[in-house]
Amino acid sequence: MTRPPTRHPAGRAPLARSGAALAVVLLLAAGCADPRGGSLGPAPTAASPVATAPTGPTPPPTPAGTGPPPAPPATSTAPPSTGATPRPQNLTIELWYVRDGRITPTRRTRPATPATSRLALTELAAGPTTAEAATGMTTLLPAGVEVTRIADGVATLPPLPAASATSRRLREAQVVYTLTQFPTVRRVRFGTGDPVNRADYADLLPPIVVTSPVVGQRVTSPVTVTGTADVFEATVNVRILDAAGRELATTFTTATCGTGCRGDYRVGVRYRLTREQRGTVEVYEVSPADGSRTKLVAVPVTLAATGR
Repeated sequence: MTRPPTRHPAGRAPLARSGAALAVVLLLAAGCADPRGGSLGPAPTAASPVATAPTGPTPPPTPAGTGPPPAPPATSTAPPSTGATPRPQNLTIELWYVRDGRITPTRRTRPATPATSRLALTELAAGPTTAEAATGMTTLLPAGVEVTRIADGVATLPPLPAASATSRRLREAQVVYTLTQFPTVRRVRFGTGDPVNRADYADLLPPIVVTSPVVGQRVTSPVTVTGTADVFEATVNVRILDAAGRELATTFTTATCGTGCRGDYRVGVRYRLTREQRGTVEVYEVSPADGSRTKLVAVPVTLAATGR
């Protein structure tokens, strides 16, 4: 007796075969992926600006039945959302250069790319801008250095070109501090050595690090000044100077740790200025011995006018 052909629900067999084929394609693609994993994830300084509604006083509620009739619901003509988060067009990364035998940060905003590790190291090797170089910044990292693998939070690079012991550690510190800003990198391995992290190069930080503002930035009042410091009694002093070097404002704050340990600090400084001009943000320690400004970091900026 001839068995009747098995009938599938409409569309079931073709869809099953299509799903199996798609799974095979995805598995093959994963097996052929680049093991270097060039994407390090979003940089912490790369947050996209968010538009906010203007703020103002909240109007009192209208008693029931006394207000105008409610408006009909708006009809949206926008295409339906796909649920996917739009990729930012630009990426802001923190770069660590060398100044006076220590490492110091600045920032760059560049078109977004999946190969964030390559972008970061390329910008690091390219060196400082003219304005940054004028403050003494330089780079010791040669061109062509790339991450070869990222796995389990460790970014692996080939050994850096030969240099003196001091230059080698500064080069490595530049790379380690730049790459570990990304959430997917906690440590860095050079060649076959043991992985290292920021703590291994903490001695190459100056007493006061200013992470914001950066050289050449246009700032508005109040200026938010942030960074880390290891200073006497954790006291961090800030002042703003105009183009002629006149003091416009001064304040101080305390870091989360100090006098033998490094802590974070953040403070806002208000100033008044009738016209936009170049200026300087100074961050320093007041000497407990004679009251002079010591461990000073000067950041040239553009000061926006505030009006009268």
